Amino acid sequence: MTSVTLTIDQALAERLIHLLARWEQSLPSALDPPDWAHWRACRWRRLGQSGYLQPVRHSHPLRLADLQRIDRQKAALDLNIRQFLAGRSCNHVLLWGSRGTGKSSLIKALLNEYADRGLRLIEVDKHDLLDLPDIVEPLFDRPERFLLYCDDLSFEANDPSYKALKAMLDGSISVAPDNVLLCATSNRRHLLPEYQRENEDARLIEGELHHGEAVEEKISLSERFGLWLSFHPFSQDDYLAIVACWLERLAWSAGLDESARQAALQWALQRGSRSGRVAWQFARDWVGRQGLQ
Repeated sequence: MTSVTLTIDQALAERLIHLLARWEQSLPSALDPPDWAHWRACRWRRLGQSGYLQPVRHSHPLRLADLQRIDRQKAALDLNIRQFLAGRSCNHVLLWGSRGTGKSSLIKALLNEYADRGLRLIEVDKHDLLDLPDIVEPLFDRPERFLLYCDDLSFEANDPSYKALKAMLDGSISVAPDNVLLCATSNRRHLLPEYQRENEDARLIEGELHHGEAVEEKISLSERFGLWLSFHPFSQDDYLAIVACWLERLAWSAGLDESARQAALQWALQRGSRSGRVAWQFARDWVGRQGLQ
């Protein structure tokens, strides 16, 4: 009985060693940097106690011309990116406002627009912001220009990662690389939750409004972004114009005729939103459904 047990245990151990060897082979090397001449975008991924940059094999094909009714935001961010690519002074960017209005789409489109001029993108989840020093350190000597992209950024009151972001933006003893620009999108203007009781601490001193310490702490984070771009809900005319644009992109020959217009309005009403995302979703549904009929 003992010899049988030993044989089974030995076989199981050998099997586990074989599986571990195969698993280790499948893991990416944390030491090998991506080939930035080949890849235009990467994501930061955790690997045990460290992390690595995972290339994005199929990046989004959005172009600037696809984004409608956000011309002011598009022009301001495009100018800032061109300054960045030229090695001129520029600002970190916070794009904030209503959901589905083109904040993250604008970042993706700018990458496609300027990838041939050396623009690259690194996407970092907010939970990994504590790794920012490790992410940017290998970029100092690179010839490319990097957008450090944080999508849907927001923090809870006791979240430690927002302090790492503050240090990266302005406040650490270590200077950030000149070839790294931080772009963040958020539904919150100040990135942190705001409570009524905090505003009650505000005081008027000689006619000037002075916020309480809690509000000042939250404002200090968003103020570290030099360029703020606000995105607001679309009007009905804006929404329909975006629908028409997407129908054209999807090669729907009838365009925004009366039946499509009424269906688009009904679609937005059912979702309680007139946004670029809702317009895109309607156009996909409309063209696909009409194609079946």
